[in-house]
Amino acid sequence: MTNGWDKSAEAWLSAMADGGDWARTAVLDPIMIERARQSAPAQVLDVGCGEGRFCRMLSQAGVRTTGIDPTVALIEAARRRHDSGRYLLGSAEDLPFDDEAFDLVVSYLSLVDVGNLSLATAEMTRVLAPGGALLVANLASHNTAGHWLKDAVGQPLGYLIDHYLEERPLRQQWDRIDILNWHRPLSRYMHEFLSCGLRLAFFNEPRPATSDDPTGRKFERAPWFVVMEWRKDERPVPT
Repeated sequence: MTNGWDKSAEAWLSAMADGGDWARTAVLDPIMIERARQSAPAQVLDVGCGEGRFCRMLSQAGVRTTGIDPTVALIEAARRRHDSGRYLLGSAEDLPFDDEAFDLVVSYLSLVDVGNLSLATAEMTRVLAPGGALLVANLASHNTAGHWLKDAVGQPLGYLIDHYLEERPLRQQWDRIDILNWHRPLSRYMHEFLSCGLRLAFFNEPRPATSDDPTGRKFERAPWFVVMEWRKDERPVPT
């Protein structure tokens, strides 16, 4: 099943030309940068890096990064925008790296694009070094299972959730972008990470960075994202 990114890449690049949409810059970037820097990583892998935006942000903070994405046009754009960066074509389900090659693996709003979640989580765990962290920003599962109910003039009345436990692809269309995102209940994500032997070290449903921004009011009423940090424990020292 194609997820539509090959056909939507140019529209995405146009939409993201200014460095990121409001939700990323106002809601996710502050907490993602903070968690990434707290890990003090030497080698970072960004899985589903797209046009390389988060890799560039980490590189500006002095962090060595590798980005991987299955969409040719996005990888080419990442290389143009960051000619000193390392960007590879490939999928989350089949990462072309040695075991334990990275001490921080990032998935920044990319798991909703992945068809085989079990393979992707297993691969991200495989390339993560013991003691390292898997940092995930994802659409909240109540987000992907619902929509706003609005009154006659378009004001939101509340958020309707339905078929929450039914895992399914959903077609998303905006600004000439036409892609498939996967809805999965939160329990499915938790099960996959726990099955890989990872330990949950951080969980948040982030608010906008500024509370007086009217754009962010819907994020206060129904948080749009979750941020999770999963840890791969150090191997026990032989006695």
